[in-house]
Order: sequence, then structure tokens, then C-alpha cells
Amino acid sequence: MRTRARYALLAVLAAVIVLATSSLPPGSGDAGGAHAGAAGRTAVRPAAPGRLGNAPRYIGGARGAGRGVHAVTAFPAAFGSAATGWFATWAASPMAPSPAALTGATGFADQTIREIVWASAGGQAARIHLSNTFGTQPVTFNRVGIAVSAKGPAVARGTSHRVRFGGHRSVTILPGAEAVSDPVPITVPAGTRLTVSLFIRQPTGPATYHSDAQQVNYVSGPGDHVSSRGGKAFVMHTRHWYFLDAVDVQAAAAAPGTIVAFGDSITDGVGSTLSGNHRWPNDLARRMLAGPPGQVHPVVDEGIGGNRVLSDSPCFGTSALSRFVRDAVSRAGARYVILLEGINDIDLGHTAGRPCLGPASDPSAAQIIAGYRYLIAAAHAAGMKIFGATLTPFGGSGSDTPQTEAKREAVNRWIRTSGAFDGVIDFARAVGDPADPLQLRPAYDSGDHLHPNDAGYQAMANAINLAMFRR
Repeated sequence: MRTRARYALLAVLAAVIVLATSSLPPGSGDAGGAHAGAAGRTAVRPAAPGRLGNAPRYIGGARGAGRGVHAVTAFPAAFGSAATGWFATWAASPMAPSPAALTGATGFADQTIREIVWASAGGQAARIHLSNTFGTQPVTFNRVGIAVSAKGPAVARGTSHRVRFGGHRSVTILPGAEAVSDPVPITVPAGTRLTVSLFIRQPTGPATYHSDAQQVNYVSGPGDHVSSRGGKAFVMHTRHWYFLDAVDVQAAAAAPGTIVAFGDSITDGVGSTLSGNHRWPNDLARRMLAGPPGQVHPVVDEGIGGNRVLSDSPCFGTSALSRFVRDAVSRAGARYVILLEGINDIDLGHTAGRPCLGPASDPSAAQIIAGYRYLIAAAHAAGMKIFGATLTPFGGSGSDTPQTEAKREAVNRWIRTSGAFDGVIDFARAVGDPADPLQLRPAYDSGDHLHPNDAGYQAMANAINLAMFRR
């Protein structure tokens, strides 16, 4: 695809999202706060082809225009991946900092953040994406490193590599923007934990983060500890990811394309074993790795706990409509989307008086379905296939009322029978109790009657027909 055609496609996708957020009911796609909405829709100028390797260290978005600031976005990397061999192997959707983010709500200064991620597919080189999407000031990363993980915050001997941006060891990212690193010559085996270390000298202000990492990460005391092989300097634990929103790998041979798992807390793996990588997208990736070599698709997890299709939230991320292009379409090598979202529109949409939820709304099943149609159109405009997953049962949970169950059943009926998606994955039947399909099977219940446990997430991954991803 020629560069002009790529940018024309971006314009079409932007029009789809704008149309979606303007024609859906009040509150759909609106900001959960003035800053969150603006950051969720910040336009970042695409980098001119071929210029990234010579970019200055000051990376910015629209705010940097006209000041000699080189602006970058993930879009050119994503659409160029077929030629370059780059594919997303891990990702986490960026979110605005909230009080629950603890350290990240006030930011970091003279500290090293050490974050653990799981590579769903391997490669001969890697690059990372750092995000200041929801920041309020420029953030400088003074030194960045990547290595293969050992135990806890320690890294494996002989695997540490410096990460550079445009040939420089440091990078400054303006509010609303992100930066993509230079390629790092690190061998990444599939199914390996990687460690990314970020040293930040000056105060960051509120930190863009991902809330439910389901992974223990680490923050140091004062100083630059990027090169530390051991973990003694890392005195604080956190269950969030900060600033890091994707890791790509360069495959030695052409990969069939990345699968983006897009959804809410069930996709994010809430209820799974901490640091165990037992979310259903991880289990799907392991199924891929066990199959024929030519059918090994990377799988990235773009779930956000509490996220909704139609409405933004100060604590649970911008809506699916608002973030779909950023978190799904723009991922390197993305070819497929599995959409599992809507339970929070059904359950949380009518709730008033809770600051984390933003303005109250009570969308109908038809309005949720209209949101799905816009996401389908956006995926198809990008040349991607999108598969609809049925909403899993929540009988006995705090979400369970006759009204919410009626909406869930109406939405699932449409997913199964409309033919609007490129295929259907029936997660509801995979984890439902045969004796009472309105509830999770007891062996799959994490205990809250809403989120599956490790066995339930494995059952969801097993329910996916891998033939859907064959060329």
C-alpha cells in the first residue's frame, strides 16, 4: 500500500470514529474529563517515511507542529509491517492516571521503572513503544533498556541491551504523543518474559499507565538502575504498567499477522493468576505456538478493566469507539480483531453518582449493537477481519438483574445470527454452566461469578477455531 493510500485510510478511519461518537446516544464516546477526552483523540502527525532513524530526541504530537519538532505515530509502522516484517508481540492499552494508580498519579522522579511483559511470538529484533498519551507535560526518558527476564526484577545474564530513539539514548515525549524506538538486536524467543527498564530523572507529572497488568512490576529507589542485573534496587512493587504500551518483534520470516484481543477486564485477565500469563489471549498464543510454524500469529491484549463500547470513563479508559484505531488498527502487523466487550455498558452504564464512571447512561441492546457496527466498519476499512465474541454469563454477580440479563441475551443473539462479523466465537457457551447457562461453570469461576479463573480462560482460548486465522 502506498504511503498516500495509508494516510487516506487513516482519514477514513477517523471519519468512522467521529461519525460513531457523534451519532450515538448522549455520553457515548464523550470524555470522562476534559483532559482524558482530548488525549484520547489527539492527532499525532505521521512521521515522514524514512525519517525515524534520523529523528531528533524531542518527540511530539500536534502541539509540536511548527516548532521543528519531529512528530511520530504508530500508524506508519503498523501499515508498513508487511514489508518490514514487524509485528506486535505484546501490548497494553494506555489509560489516564487515576487516584487508584498510586505512584503514577503523582508521577516519578529520579527512579527506574522495571516492567515485565510476555512475548506472544518471537523475533530477531525488538522495538518498544512509549506513550505519554495522557500526560500533562513532556516526559524525558533518560535511559531505556531491554533484556530477557530472570526471577522477579532480575534479568538474565548477557541479554541486556540499550534502547535508542533516533540514535540517541534519551527521548522526550510531548503530552498526547508516543515514541517508537530504534530496532534493538535482541533475540526474542516466543513465550519469553522480557524486561523493559525506564530511567526518568526529572518529575513526570501524572503517568500514562495500564491499570490491571495482572503482573508484578517494580520501581526503584533513587537513581539509574537500568543496567542493574539484580533486583535489590527495586524496592517497590506495582501491578500496573507505566508508559510502555507495546513491544514489536521483527520476524525472520513473514508472520501471518497479529491478532488483537480487544475488550474489557475479561480480556485483561482479571481473576487469573498474578504474573502467570494465564489470560485467554496468552492461552490463545500458546495454542498458536503449538501449531504449524506457518500459522503462528502473535496475540496482543488490548483489554481494559471496566471499559465500555460507548462511553468514556475517568478510571476505565476511553471508550472502544474512541480507542479502536489507536489500540487495534495501528498495532504493527495487525490483521485480526477478536471483540469481547459490552458487559460494562450493560452493567455500569445506568450507574449514577460514581466518579470513576462519568455521566450516567443506560444504553439499550440496539445502541450497543450500533457501536459494534462502527467497530466492524473501522476494522474492514483497515483491511482487517473482526470476530465477534459472545458476552459471558454473570448470573449471581453484582451485575445480575433481569434487565441486564435480557440485554446480554439480546446482544448475544445478534452476535450469533446477524452475520455482521467475519466470524463468531461463542465464549458464553464455552464457560457457561450446562446446568444453568446464565452462570459461569463453577470450575471456571474466579469467585466473583463474573470473571473466569485460569481454567475458564483456557476454556475460552480452546473455544476459538484456529482455522479462522488461516490465509
